[in-house]
Amino acid sequence: MQLTERHHQYWQKNLRLTGVLLAIWFVVTFVVGFYARELNFTFFGWPFSFWVASQGALIVYCLIIWYYARTMNRLDQEHGVAEEE
Repeated sequence: MQLTERHHQYWQKNLRLTGVLLAIWFVVTFVVGFYARELNFTFFGWPFSFWVASQGALIVYCLIIWYYARTMNRLDQEHGVAEEE
């Protein structure tokens, strides 16, 4: 099966979006978590590094999922491959 130029553009945009979001995930998971140990002040009675690791990362993960779903729905509609409701 030959991919048309439209399919190629769709997958190119899909892979670019996935790559960017995975890079954000990596930074939030490993880079921020690694450097959070240096944040030595109290935030609501807990070390700030605890809040960054436990609360901030979860919020970013949820935002990544929401953004991916929204963007892919738009991309699917733009390229005519959206699921019928």
